[in-house]
Amino acid sequence: MTKHLHQIYQILFEEFGPQYWWPGETRDEIIIGAILTQNTNWANVEKAINNLKEKQLLTLSALTKANQMTVVECIKSAGYFNQKAERLILISKALQSYIPSRDKHEFRSFLLSLKGIGPETADSILLYAYNIPFFVVDAYTKRIFSRLGYILPSQRYSSVQQWIMQYLEPDSDLFNEYHALIVKLAKTKCKKRPMCSSCPLKDLCRYAMNSVLWIL
Repeated sequence: MTKHLHQIYQILFEEFGPQYWWPGETRDEIIIGAILTQNTNWANVEKAINNLKEKQLLTLSALTKANQMTVVECIKSAGYFNQKAERLILISKALQSYIPSRDKHEFRSFLLSLKGIGPETADSILLYAYNIPFFVVDAYTKRIFSRLGYILPSQRYSSVQQWIMQYLEPDSDLFNEYHALIVKLAKTKCKKRPMCSSCPLKDLCRYAMNSVLWIL
């Protein structure tokens, strides 16, 4: 399976090239972006980040002292703005007072204990902000690997993550690029209504092969 996962990575990298994830100039900006991107698209997050930057609120330190309504006004484009503003301030205060543990699992447990941070957000923060190798699993990951025939669409986050991580070396750069390429594929080819004929993984994909057989 290790060989298959590396083959998929190489095909996607040759097709799409480096994705330069996560977009963010600082660790704080990446953390803030990971929270804002919940239940919205990146274009909306970018608007919110630019607004926070204009108000000099794009750091955890600044957010700990910020007026919540000011934050709300900045992040309206990202949706759920009252909830996200509250969480940004609470999470900023928690991270400002926390010394990251050398034990990556302990650090992850701390993040998951914070209101508003689930596994996907926690792992995004760990991987993209701290370069700690946890593979990020999202809806795109499940869609692609289930269509390839490796997992079930209904599998839990932890199960999918464990399956991937047992076959790949714990390399934050690899995990970073791999997940970014999965997102790229899902947005361009492996959509809800997939474009199998032009997908770079069509020769490896059970879904694509079954679709061709059905058409024939």
